[in-house]
Amino acid sequence: MIKVGIFMADGCEEIEGLTVVDIVRRAKLEIETISITEKAEVTSSHQVTFKTDTTKAQADFDSYDAIVLPGGMPGTLNLGADETVVKTIKRFAAEGKLVAAICAAPSVLGENHILEGKKATCHPGFEEKLLGAQWLEQPVVVDGNVITSRGMGTAIAFALELVRYFTDDATVEHIRQGLVY
Repeated sequence: MIKVGIFMADGCEEIEGLTVVDIVRRAKLEIETISITEKAEVTSSHQVTFKTDTTKAQADFDSYDAIVLPGGMPGTLNLGADETVVKTIKRFAAEGKLVAAICAAPSVLGENHILEGKKATCHPGFEEKLLGAQWLEQPVVVDGNVITSRGMGTAIAFALELVRYFTDDATVEHIRQGLVY
C-alpha cells in the first residue's frame, strides 16, 4: 500500500497540511503526519494546535513512498532549518520518490537543489528561491517526481494531484465530486 509522510512544523499553514491528509485518506492511501520536533503537538501559524501521528525520531522514513511539505510562516523556515527534513527530501528526490511542497515550502526544495531543471510554482514572493527551476504561474505543477503548488487556496488541487500520482483519474474524479469541488 502507498504510504505518504507529511512533515508538520510549528508555524505551518494548517489548511495546506490537513487538506492533504484528508484527501489522501479519502483515496484510501495511508498518510502519516510527522512532527519535526520531539513532541507530537504542533501549533500552526494561526494558533491551531493539533497532534501528529508520529515525530521525526519515531518515523520510519523507509516506509514512505512520498514526502510532503506544507507551507506557512514560520513553518517553512522551520522545515528548511531542520536537518532531518533536508536529508529526507534530498534522499527522496535522489531515489525518484515523490516530493511535494505547497505555498512557501517549494523554496525549501529550491534551496536544496531539488528543483534544478524542473518546472515549479510557489506562493507569490518566493519565486527567486526556486533555484534552477522554471517558475510557472499555475495553481499546481507536476514535473516528474515533484509536485508544487501556490498556497492555501490551491490546497485541494494540490492534494488531488498527489492522489492522481498514485492512483488514477477515476479516483480523483470520485473524490472531487464528493468534495463538491
